[in-house]
Amino acid sequence: MECLSDISGIILLNKPVGISSNKALQKVKRIFSIKKAGHTGSLDPMASGMLPICCGEATKFSQFLLNAEKKYLAKIKLGENSTTGDTEGIKTKIFNLTSSLDHNLIKNVLNNFIGKIEQKPPMYSAIKYNGQPLYKLARQGIDIPRASRCVEIYSINILKYSMDILEIDVHCSKGTYIRTLAEDIGQYLGTGAYLSELHRTEVGHFKDNMYLLHELENMSNMMSQNYILPIENALYGINSVEIDNVALKKIIFGQTVVIKNSTPEKIVKIMNCNYGFIGIGVVLEKGILSPKRLRKFDPVNL
Repeated sequence: MECLSDISGIILLNKPVGISSNKALQKVKRIFSIKKAGHTGSLDPMASGMLPICCGEATKFSQFLLNAEKKYLAKIKLGENSTTGDTEGIKTKIFNLTSSLDHNLIKNVLNNFIGKIEQKPPMYSAIKYNGQPLYKLARQGIDIPRASRCVEIYSINILKYSMDILEIDVHCSKGTYIRTLAEDIGQYLGTGAYLSELHRTEVGHFKDNMYLLHELENMSNMMSQNYILPIENALYGINSVEIDNVALKKIIFGQTVVIKNSTPEKIVKIMNCNYGFIGIGVVLEKGILSPKRLRKFDPVNL
């Protein structure tokens, strides 16, 4: 069996509420004695759900998951604002809801957010300013000007609504702050709002096989490593090219090779029948394959 510390692949963690994404990452590293790992896309401590952990050589390709679309289940509390935009802040009563709002009114408001929108990142976020996370500055009462960013909401659906609790699912682009979306929805409704619960259900094409920390602890002593997904799963939807062992030896030394019957592509997965996923490259004119980022190989063993 391969030493766990040498394993390269992706673990889909179902992050629990109450810990940061980094703390969750450190727990996974300790469970499997993994030396090198990183998560793709932070979840706030109050949020739960899918947090892909890239281990070993998979960290070289984590950007593809960072750029992936996301899906969330969100519970929004209407009638109050929060200084942090979530349950951790100081609440202020904005609107006294004595009856439920009209369902069509809510639906029309949500439709206003579908498509490309501008969002200002919240102060209580992990974005860094001069090396300091904004949330640390916010806790000191410091407010830093933040430029709006363009994000895209692909869909918002009402799952459940009763009086002051609105539950929705959201499909969105990377960089979307659901906390900010909740506040903006409250502003449009005129009731005020904050995010009371958040659970991420999907990252890119990953939507199943999430594991809780205690489940991973139980699996750490098992011979099977089915919970570790292959590196190339991070590159879902990207075309692949197959190279033989002769071409492989050139590729791992940074040389180009010619791929027959190929067309120019910005990025491709490089595969080999004996060694599987090799890395990513670019197909140039005349079928020239140029390597860009490769997983580690020992040329002596080729």
